[in-house]
Amino acid sequence: MPELAEIDKSWTLFLDRDGVINVEKYLDYVYDYSEFTFYEGTLQALKKLSALFGRLIIITNQRGVGKKLMTEEALLKLHQQMMLTIEAEGGKIDAIFYCTSLDNSHPNRKPQPGMGLLAKKKFPDIDFSKSIMIGNNTSDMFFGRNLGTYTVYVKTTDPAIKIPNPAIDLVFNDLADFASKFV
Repeated sequence: MPELAEIDKSWTLFLDRDGVINVEKYLDYVYDYSEFTFYEGTLQALKKLSALFGRLIIITNQRGVGKKLMTEEALLKLHQQMMLTIEAEGGKIDAIFYCTSLDNSHPNRKPQPGMGLLAKKKFPDIDFSKSIMIGNNTSDMFFGRNLGTYTVYVKTTDPAIKIPNPAIDLVFNDLADFASKFV
């Protein structure tokens, strides 16, 4: 893992959504924006990280659509409202990639690297060796490993994760804790 001070606009930050940006509903899905709750300090963290990293990209499995518990249109509306809130607070998200497949072996479903490869196709300047994946599940960490990124685990939903873990480079309490490491 590089020194955090080495990170600049040439770096890309990949972020999981549920459990990193917003409170993850236990054994359920966030169906619309009225159920979407940013973690405390997340909006300020995203503002700070947007000023530091060249790109911020959300990579999220969204099985609720695949299960027909919500529509893709509802998911897109939720993401639009989330991005407007982030932008209103001075942050930015460059793109959101999501996978609705129920098949765990689908190439775009984390931990497979498909969504990251789609991001690289959209933004050819992404260098995975100068990228960090932040997530709250081991599937996020293995997604990062499968792409060749550094991995940062946030303990929002599983604070008792066993460390050391070969899939995890650094551990922080949450996204705000990670952002606080940058001056």
